[in-house]
Amino acid sequence: MLRFMPVGDSMTIGSAGEHTWRYRMWRHLRETYGGPFALVGPRETLYDKATDAPTSYEYADPAFPRAHLAGWGEGWLHMAPLIGEAVRSCRADVLLVSLGLIDLGFYTNAEQTAGNVREFVAEARAANPRVRMVVLPVVPNVRAESDAPFAAEVARFNELLAKAVADLDEPRSPLLLASPPPSYDIHLDTYDGTHPNASGEHRIAEAFAEAMYQAWDLGEPYAA
Repeated sequence: MLRFMPVGDSMTIGSAGEHTWRYRMWRHLRETYGGPFALVGPRETLYDKATDAPTSYEYADPAFPRAHLAGWGEGWLHMAPLIGEAVRSCRADVLLVSLGLIDLGFYTNAEQTAGNVREFVAEARAANPRVRMVVLPVVPNVRAESDAPFAAEVARFNELLAKAVADLDEPRSPLLLASPPPSYDIHLDTYDGTHPNASGEHRIAEAFAEAMYQAWDLGEPYAA
């Protein structure tokens, strides 16, 4: 069985009432992947905006494997110390990682964030030397439209992320940089300039799915 672990921030955990891109990915894999698979991770909940806590189970469709390692307001900085134990305990084979926006917005600059990417990869591989990882670049959010230094920091980090992926990729533990979600428009694919709505969820899932299909011949092209 191939075990996929979604790793991310608020765009990945999602909030009460949503499907999440994790659900869209599960649907895609169920229809296109030829073998048994699971979504795994140490957490299952959505974020509840009413209580400001990750305590909700109110998925739009709860009938899917909801496990993940994602948190509202968490980034590479927070996940690097957690990923080793999560990979080990959940026996993850493939990490689907969408992180970085929260780091750059509140915690670390591009260089520091890239350093945390490298720590994350090292910790994941220490837990499973054959783990595969697909990493999504940071998609600039609405803040980048009016905050030029922040937009520049996002662009700089994405350059450093591509370099880290190229440097750290190895045959027994492939590290894959996905292309940004195709035609992603923060005014159409999010509900607030940052967090994905239904169409945004499909586009994020598509970015991961297309990367795995093109690089590893895993599954098939994404059909929303």
